[in-house]
Amino acid sequence: MAEEKSKRERGRILTEMGWNKLDAALQAWEVVPGNKRTFEWISLEAQLDPGTVAKILKRRGGADLSKIEQVFRAFKLSLDTTDHAPMPSGMAQIANPNFVGREGAIADLNKLVNRDAKVIVIQARGGVGKTTLARKYLQQEFETVLEFPIAKETKDIASIESLIEEKLRQLGEEPGREFLVSIDRLKRKLQSDRVGILIDNLEPALDSAGKFIEPHRRYVELLRVLADPSVRSLTLITSRERLNEYSISVQSYLLRELSLEAWKQFFLNRFSIQDSKKKEFGDANVLALTNLQNAYGGNAKAMDILCGAILTDHGEDIAAYWQANQNDLLIERALEDLVVGQFNRLQQLDPDAYKLLCRMGCYRYQDVPTVPIEGLLCLLWDVLENRQRRVVKALQERSLVDCEDGKYWLHPVIRGEAIGRLKDTRDWQESNQNCASFWSQSNSVVETIGSAIRAFESYYHYVTINDFNEAASIILSDRGSKHSKEYLTNNLSTSSLGSSFIRLGIPQQIFHAALQVSQQITSLYVSSRLYNLLGDLFWIQGLIKEAIECHQKSGQFAKDLLNSKSSREIEKNIHNSSKYLSVVYLFNIGICMSDLGEYPEAINHLEQARLLAQQSNLDSITSRSYGNLAALYSYIGDQVKAKKYIKKLIHSFSEENLGIRSAGYRLFRLGETYNNLGEKELALEAYEKTIEYAEETGFIQLKGIAVLGLAGIHGRNKNFEEAISCHARSIDLLEKIGAKPDLAEAYYQFGVSCQTMSKFEESKKNFQKAIRLFTEMEAPKQVERVRRSMNEKTY
Repeated sequence: MAEEKSKRERGRILTEMGWNKLDAALQAWEVVPGNKRTFEWISLEAQLDPGTVAKILKRRGGADLSKIEQVFRAFKLSLDTTDHAPMPSGMAQIANPNFVGREGAIADLNKLVNRDAKVIVIQARGGVGKTTLARKYLQQEFETVLEFPIAKETKDIASIESLIEEKLRQLGEEPGREFLVSIDRLKRKLQSDRVGILIDNLEPALDSAGKFIEPHRRYVELLRVLADPSVRSLTLITSRERLNEYSISVQSYLLRELSLEAWKQFFLNRFSIQDSKKKEFGDANVLALTNLQNAYGGNAKAMDILCGAILTDHGEDIAAYWQANQNDLLIERALEDLVVGQFNRLQQLDPDAYKLLCRMGCYRYQDVPTVPIEGLLCLLWDVLENRQRRVVKALQERSLVDCEDGKYWLHPVIRGEAIGRLKDTRDWQESNQNCASFWSQSNSVVETIGSAIRAFESYYHYVTINDFNEAASIILSDRGSKHSKEYLTNNLSTSSLGSSFIRLGIPQQIFHAALQVSQQITSLYVSSRLYNLLGDLFWIQGLIKEAIECHQKSGQFAKDLLNSKSSREIEKNIHNSSKYLSVVYLFNIGICMSDLGEYPEAINHLEQARLLAQQSNLDSITSRSYGNLAALYSYIGDQVKAKKYIKKLIHSFSEENLGIRSAGYRLFRLGETYNNLGEKELALEAYEKTIEYAEETGFIQLKGIAVLGLAGIHGRNKNFEEAISCHARSIDLLEKIGAKPDLAEAYYQFGVSCQTMSKFEESKKNFQKAIRLFTEMEAPKQVERVRRSMNEKTY
C-alpha cells in the first residue's frame, strides 16, 4: 500500500505549456512519410509500452515523471518544470463519458485480484465491451501495460517468439536467442516489476475444444509464466470463447451486457440534451431506447454504433430510428459484420453447435422468454444422445446463447440471424415440428396460466410452417387436469387448451388464434370443434350474436359429418364427439339467449338439447341442461318446474363425466335456483362450495359469479358491509377477464344492493354501467330490466 501511495505521489500530468510543446513536435514528426500518431508507433520511439504512452498523450491518466521524460527525449525535447504538474487527487478516477455501466465488473475484477488471480479470461460475445473494460482496468491499476494483440484472422496471428522479443525490449530487456531463454527473462522481469498485460481477442488462436491450435501451442508456455504465483503482473485475456487449457491456472469471468441505465447514460453523454437542464429523454425515446437495448442484448458495440447512427440520420430522435429500423436490426453494416462473423466461425469450427444455434431461432422468446435444456436437446435429432449435452455446452461456451438457472435464450439480433439461416435449409420444417412437440408434451397438464401459455407455443410453430390443421389441433388438444376426467363418455376432451384459457381468465390470448385458423381448416370435425370454442370465446366478450352464429356453424358441421357417406368409416371417438357436437350447440345457444334476457327462447333451446341428449345417451348434456333449466324457470317464476329440475340436478351429481367448467356451473346453478326460490341457507352453501371449487381449479369467471351470488344474499340479510365487499370482489374478478355478460349482471346487482341501502347516487352509477354493457351486447330485454329497477326509485 505504501508503494502504491508513493507511485500516486510521483504521478504527473502535462500542463498546457508542456502539451503544446509536445503536440508541436508530434505534428512535425507526422509530416515524415511512414510516421503515424498511434500509441504503438510512438511507444517504439520512446521505448515504452503503448498503455503508458496513451496515458501521457491523453493528458488525463497521468504517469511517472521519468516516463514523460522518455517521451520528450524521443522527440528531441527537454522537459522543463513548467511542462508538468502533480496529478490531482483522484485523477485516475475521472469519468470517461464513453465508459459507462462497468462499476460492477470492476468490483468483480478487484475481488478476483484480491484472491491472487494472476490470469483472468474476460469472456463474452463480440461487442459486449471486453477489451474496453480490460484496457480501462489495467491503465487504472498499472503504470506499465503490455498488449499482446491476437490477429482477427487465424492466418495473421503473430508468432509468440516475436511478440515476446518486442515486449522484452519495451520493458528495457534484451531477448535471448532461444525462446525458453526469452520467456525466462520475461518471468524474472515480471517478478520484479508490476506490469499489466492484455492479451486481446484470443479466440482465433483456439480450436473447437478451446485449446491453442498446433502452430501456436507455445502460447501455453507464456500463460504458464503469467499465471505463476511469483510474478507481480496481472494478465487480462479477452475472448468470445472459453479457454480450456487445463494445465494453466486461469480465472474465467463472464462479462454481462450493459444495463438499460448504462445505455441511457451513454446516450445522454453523447447527445446535446446533456447540456440542457432537463438531462433526460421523453417517454417515446425512453421506450425506443429500451427496445433497442433489449434487441441488441445490451451490447456495448451496438450501443456506440446506434448512437452514432441516430445522431447522424435522425438528429437524436431515438424513437424515429426505432420506428424506421425495428424490422431490420442488422441494417447497420458494422453490426451485421459483427454477428455474421461469429456465425461463420462457429460454422467452420463446430458444425453441430452451429446447427443447434440456427435451429434455436425457431423459438420465439416472447410470451415464454426462455427454453429449458430439453427444448434444445429435441433439436439435436441428428446427434448421438450421449453427445447432445456437449453440443449445448460448446454453444454456451462461445457466448452466443444466454443461459441462467438452466434456461436458455437468444437475443433478438442473434435470433434474427439464426432464423434467417435456418429458413434456407431443409431443417426448417423439422425444427419447428420438434419445437412444437416439445412444448406440447412438456405441458400436457394445464393447471396455471404459465403452463397454458407454454403449451400454446406449439401453435405458433405450426402456423410458422403453414400447418394449420396441426395448429388447430393444439388449440383443441386435451390438457388433462387433476380436477376433471380425461374424457367424457363420448370421448370429447373435457379440458382442451382453448377451454383452459377461458377457465384461467385469459380468453383473449387464444381468441385471435382460433379465429385465424378457423378459415384454413378443411376437416368438418375440426371445424365443428373449433367453432364450438369460438362460440364460447365470443360469448365471454359479450358478442352474443357472433357467439350464436358460431354455435350454429358448429352444430351444422357436426351434422354434415354424421350425414356424410364416410360417416361409417370415421373413427369411433370422432363419431361420438360429432354426435355430441350436433346436440350441444343447442345448449350453448340457450345460454346465449339467457344472457340476452330472452328467457322463453333460452328455455326452448335447452329443452330441445335435453330431449336430444336423453335420446342419444349424452348424459353430460342432460345433466348440464337440468341446472340451467332450473335457474331459468326460477327466473320466470315457475316454481313447480324449477323444483322439478333441481331434483333432477341433485340426482345428476352422481355423474362423474363432467369437465371442470360443467361441474363448476352445475354447483353454481344449484345456488342460483335456491336463491331465486328463497332458500337462502341452501343457496349460501351452494355458492360457498362453488367458490371453493373455483379456487381449487383456478376458474376465475366461476368464482366471480359465485361471489356475486353471495353479495345478493348478504344484501337481503341486511349485512351491507359484507355485501359491498362481495360486490367489489366480483366486479374486480370479472373486469380482469373481460367477461362482459357477467360483468353487466354484476353492476346491475350492485345497483340493486345500493338501492336497498338507500345509496341512490351509487345505485344510479352502477345501473348506468350495466345499461352501457347490456347495450353493447345488443340485449334490449336486459336494458329494459335495469330500467324497471331504476324506475322503482326516482333518481
